[in-house]
Amino acid sequence: MTSFFTRLLGALSFIAIIFSPVVQAVAPKAVIADGGMVASRSAWASQVGAQILDQGGNAVDAAVAVGFALAVTYPSAGNLAGGGFMVIHLNDGTVITNDHREKAPSASTKDMFLDSEGKVVKGLSTKSHLAVGVPGSVAGLLSVLEKYGTMDRKQVIQPAIDLAAKGILLDRDLVTGFARRQPDFAPYAASRAVFSNDGELYEIGDLWVQSDLAQTLIRIRDKGRDGFYKGRTADLLVAEMKSGNGLISHKDLEDYQPRWREAIRGTYKGYEIISMPPPSSGGILLVQMLNMLEGYDLGAMGYGSSEAIHLMIEAERRAYADRAEHLGDSDFYPVPVAQLTTKAYAKERFADFNPSKASFSENIESGEVPYESLETTHASVMDAMGNAVSYTTTLNLSYGTKIVAAGTGMLLNNEMDDFSAKENEPNFYGLIGRQANAIEPGKRMLSSMTPTIVVKDGKPLLVTGSPGGSTIITTTMQIILNVLEHKMSLSDAVSSPRFHHQWLPTRVIYEPQAFSADTRRALESRGHNELVVLPGTYQIGDANSVLRTEKGIEGMADPRNAGTAVGSPGAVKSAAAAK
Repeated sequence: MTSFFTRLLGALSFIAIIFSPVVQAVAPKAVIADGGMVASRSAWASQVGAQILDQGGNAVDAAVAVGFALAVTYPSAGNLAGGGFMVIHLNDGTVITNDHREKAPSASTKDMFLDSEGKVVKGLSTKSHLAVGVPGSVAGLLSVLEKYGTMDRKQVIQPAIDLAAKGILLDRDLVTGFARRQPDFAPYAASRAVFSNDGELYEIGDLWVQSDLAQTLIRIRDKGRDGFYKGRTADLLVAEMKSGNGLISHKDLEDYQPRWREAIRGTYKGYEIISMPPPSSGGILLVQMLNMLEGYDLGAMGYGSSEAIHLMIEAERRAYADRAEHLGDSDFYPVPVAQLTTKAYAKERFADFNPSKASFSENIESGEVPYESLETTHASVMDAMGNAVSYTTTLNLSYGTKIVAAGTGMLLNNEMDDFSAKENEPNFYGLIGRQANAIEPGKRMLSSMTPTIVVKDGKPLLVTGSPGGSTIITTTMQIILNVLEHKMSLSDAVSSPRFHHQWLPTRVIYEPQAFSADTRRALESRGHNELVVLPGTYQIGDANSVLRTEKGIEGMADPRNAGTAVGSPGAVKSAAAAK
């Protein structure tokens, strides 16, 4: 049998063939490059994006190439049959977002996940063909490329095709994920075929070839959206639906369109915040929380102080209460976007804040105003020309439904769980929803994804975002505050321990080292009585981020996971060496 080291050398040789030289840094170190930067969860995908920049592509070209590559190299969240959001800031000042969130099939009904007694059927919205929303990723990525990219489809998709057809050598991260999910894959022959080695567990260094996925990508390369939403791929998707009593039809696929939407825009102490609008709740809640915090000097309070943490928890409590009542797909429900994001509303909402005492979630209702594993994945891209892209994509839970559509090589999403199956009934993440996020045919489900760009003096400064379900929004906020308030380096801002609160349940969860013993005691004295430290194997977020500095463009992969930041060739150096 070929030794691990021989296989590893083969992998390095394969990389050398496909990619031109790039310099990469695996967390916790960051890198700085003059030619552009890509930070993502997958070393392979980051390499693809940096290669596109090196070939003269812009940040949009690179982000689209990363999106297709993630479908091959990070299958627990990267996808073709899922959805996502992209926030774009171009060097000419153009700011736009692309919503390619999945949609409820036309045959969906409000009570489709309830039994005859009106109770939620456990697992139906997460582990069945009924859980699958109409995919949006392919349509979204292609529309972004066509409108703002500079390269053609073949240039940006071919690297993903090569990775699928020629194979990648599996690392510990992927092998561990495959092994952990084998019981979930077991009922589905197509899933077993993709994620096991002829029925045996894959080992580190094994070559993983995805022939069906390569053919699916080739059809997209050659025929564009018709190569996915019509023809053989569409036939295979609909056949898979019929085999498991799913709802997606040919018409659902043909009718799917991504939406270009106006970004959520706010300001914070001289910086502009640009983020995702509904059906993401992320942008609204991020701006709302920052508005509540703007009148306080968090920097003077100090990172990790009980004063700053108490303040942030209370802002989170009020924002997430509003999420439950007011947030949904704005094409179906009158989301009061303008009112929720005003500084006046934030001031009113925070008027009852007590710096010495925690409020009670049961006493915090949604605000009165006129009339979103936790596995998602985030990539940040910035080019040398001043273009920036923040991109978050997902299947919802890790590996989605765990169902591969036979003949396509694609995992199917379980995004229907992000609807409110029943009013006030928590979803997988414990998030409460009401009428605004009820299931309706053609409707997009609420999301917490928060791809965000922070702008200073008209130029992108920070590109960030995260996976993590309901923790996405608070993770993104903490990265921003670490940079703007606590003046941290990008490496420290991304690496620092995090905490999270979401109104209901009432607990505050936190990573080890996030709260000192003194801080915890001080928080408890204020009435924060449900402080839950996460076990060492769990973490909050995976915030692969990019920052423009005087030294160049800095990239940081979150050290919590096996991500990689890759700079386009040129004057590339470690962040530490540049200081």
